[in-house]
Amino acid sequence: MGSKKHRKLTFITKIVVFFFLQNFCFSQAIIFGTVKDSTSNIASASVILKDSLSQSILSFAYTGKNGNYSLTTDNLGKFNLVFTSLGYEVKTVPITVKNLQENKEVNATLKIKPMSLDEVVIKSERAISIKKDTITFKTKFFVNGTEQTVEDLLKTIPGINIGTDGAIKIGNQEIEKLMIDGDDLFEKGYKILSKNMPAYPIEEVELLKNYSNNRLLKNIEESNKVALNLKLNEKSKSIWFGNIKAGLGNENFYEFKGNLMNFGKKNKYYFFTNFNNIGYDATGDINNLIKPFKVNEPSSVGDNQSVNTLINLVPDRLSFKKNRTNFNNAELTSLNAIFNPSKKIKIKTLGFFNWDEKDFFKNTIEVVNTNDANFTNIENHMYRSKSKIAFGKVNVIYNLSKNKMLEGITKYNTGSFNTNTNLLFNGNSTIENLRNTNRLFDQKINFTNKFKKNKAFLITGRFIDEKEPENYTVNQFFFQDLFPNNDGNNIEQQNLNEMQFVGVNAHLLDRKTNGDLLEIQIGNEFRKDKLISNFSIKQNNTLLSSPVGYQNSTIYHVNDLYVKSKYLLKVNNFGFIGKLNAHQLFNRLENKITLTKQNPFYINPSIGVNWKINNNNKITSTYSYNTTNTGIIDVYNNYVLNDFRSFSKGTSNINQLISSSVFLNYQLGNWSDRFFANTFILYSKNHDFFSTNSLLNQNVTQSERIIIKDREFLNFNSKLDFYIKQISSNLKLDLGFTKNEFKNIINNSNLRKVTTNNYNYGLELRSGFKGFFNYHIGTKWTTSKVKTNKNNSFTNNMSFLDLTFVLKKKFDATLKTESYYLGSLQSDKAYYFLDFNTRYKLIKDKLTLSLNGKNIFNTKFFRNFSISDIGTSAAEYRLIPRYILLKMEYRF
Repeated sequence: MGSKKHRKLTFITKIVVFFFLQNFCFSQAIIFGTVKDSTSNIASASVILKDSLSQSILSFAYTGKNGNYSLTTDNLGKFNLVFTSLGYEVKTVPITVKNLQENKEVNATLKIKPMSLDEVVIKSERAISIKKDTITFKTKFFVNGTEQTVEDLLKTIPGINIGTDGAIKIGNQEIEKLMIDGDDLFEKGYKILSKNMPAYPIEEVELLKNYSNNRLLKNIEESNKVALNLKLNEKSKSIWFGNIKAGLGNENFYEFKGNLMNFGKKNKYYFFTNFNNIGYDATGDINNLIKPFKVNEPSSVGDNQSVNTLINLVPDRLSFKKNRTNFNNAELTSLNAIFNPSKKIKIKTLGFFNWDEKDFFKNTIEVVNTNDANFTNIENHMYRSKSKIAFGKVNVIYNLSKNKMLEGITKYNTGSFNTNTNLLFNGNSTIENLRNTNRLFDQKINFTNKFKKNKAFLITGRFIDEKEPENYTVNQFFFQDLFPNNDGNNIEQQNLNEMQFVGVNAHLLDRKTNGDLLEIQIGNEFRKDKLISNFSIKQNNTLLSSPVGYQNSTIYHVNDLYVKSKYLLKVNNFGFIGKLNAHQLFNRLENKITLTKQNPFYINPSIGVNWKINNNNKITSTYSYNTTNTGIIDVYNNYVLNDFRSFSKGTSNINQLISSSVFLNYQLGNWSDRFFANTFILYSKNHDFFSTNSLLNQNVTQSERIIIKDREFLNFNSKLDFYIKQISSNLKLDLGFTKNEFKNIINNSNLRKVTTNNYNYGLELRSGFKGFFNYHIGTKWTTSKVKTNKNNSFTNNMSFLDLTFVLKKKFDATLKTESYYLGSLQSDKAYYFLDFNTRYKLIKDKLTLSLNGKNIFNTKFFRNFSISDIGTSAAEYRLIPRYILLKMEYRF
């Protein structure tokens, strides 16, 4: 039955795809030119294409800072091109479009219009306005009344994409930060704001292009970063306001949310809390809040530094929504504030407390089938984890003068985690317990001096100290074949993981008058890692043995003295980028037996070119050659227990690995245009890479890191975004391909070549109707293939349909459906989900009642399939059962 439904769905999908592709694949005429006055080009002038008879608006554009504009039309005939700008007379130019393939250039010179004192200028309100690098969206033109959080609001803004993990992207690029009235609290941890703050106070959303995190580097650094700024309506400024939402449902399901805010000119406060057991994750990836990572950012010293751990009992991520398997009981409180005690000082404080108890249920059948190993393992898991995390951050910005700034950031994090696994392994009852704690202290100081208009100097210092000890026990002993002289019945491993980092960096940016940019960095980074592991075999509570070769006491020092240089050369529409980074390393590896020192020197070069063919066509390409140094996780000398039946081992040696890569990106249009396409290809080759030499049997796996020559990786992705105005809907196409070739050794066999291919292809269509009804429909296929001496492959499909109804102004309803078709399974191939949300506004802007339902079909299990280079695995996951929640929200 499921197969017939799938074939029917596939057939209908193909018809829909064909229909939209037919509408998609047509040409457009491009009208472009320059607007100027008698002396210079005019920026932000309005260019409107009107029908010559009806005078209806067919297309419009605004001139850039150089006075250029470009717009498209898919109509033929006679038109009027109207040019307007404040302080100038309106100019109308008749044009004729005879061919949709033609490019028509129309330039205009506007005359200055004298303005008398009694003249009245009437401005019409625009849904979208553009001013230099800022695009402003008036939210009232995009919302339909169903939006509850900032995340819901941003989904309605054209060009802004929200991933399933809550990541906010402009086109394909993730934002740097999400601000409120120009102030930022959470940096890369912005999901905690977007998932919790209510949407109703937001009047405008500003998109900031070419954004600089450091205000003194604006127009100096070469930045393609983007950020979002939420502007509040006037009645929500400088007052205390917020909301409380409480919900209760069947089987003791509950949710409680609270927001208390005050956003003034001098001080800003945002306090919120969230308690729930319905699987809702109110924080997103918490590491983005504690350890935000900024790529190619001046003063980003130490962002990529973190302690390494060896044992992880967290279940793998699934191919469907996390909240369907997240049996949680979460309690979250966050207290955040911004103070401006004077015009020169800004203080940001953030306090975050999270308690969570999670359950996770998984049953697997793993079939290992290689030339040297053939067996089947059956595992039934029940995970329960308890975590407590407290995080505090103080950020002080002191503006010494208009062109000098001192910034200090202090962070402290403490966490305790306790994970228990009740496991049935091939019929043997097994209990795992992992207790670990984390303590992090992070201090960063940055000084910026913009000593000339286009020149700046930064000096940054950072100190990080992080510790994460682990204590892991298993009440069974599966290693009789490995340790035949021991008759223990349980095992224990204690790990001590520590990391200290000290870094200092001096950075000069020199923007030339012709637009060229010179960057020079000199710095030194020191990192010390300590890894101590003690593996014990026990009989009840009695220690029987601590086997030789399974204990580690490794201390690893790496001191990196470097000089980095970069030059951007601009020639017309071309930008040529050359990088040259020189590193002198001082490595020291110490264990109980040996001491190894190494002082390698290497240079990492990179070249790139940016070609702006015109406003709608851009090409970027880079080539890089990199040498990287090994880390502590690669060099420890003896085996470490990773889980109840697996050991891993490092190389015992210090190594440097060499790789090279080529990147090519083509962009057609801009993300805010009716048509936008972005395609990239990445090819990389690891001339040396870490692989594994593994010994596999049914009860024990031992893996040792080895260095192999030549590994290749290819990634292709293309995204197309097209607004179809005939049906007021946005069509998105997503095509991707990944190929990975590597080599490994299994059970002392010859070196095996493994090739994995992954394909994904999908489309979605979202309406933007102004009436009572809207829809969002989409489908995505994924195909995975693994080739060794045998071939494995499968194809899965996920489709969804969301319907939104706004009936009058008091009642709205949303229906969300999902279907999964798993072509790899022999039975239960199709799964269907239905969720709904209805709201009734009892008192406008004050009191709202809602009814939420999840998993209405009450699907209890979800089965999945995966393949690897050693075999296949089928997994069954328990899902949160059907629940219906009655909620009440009160605004104040």
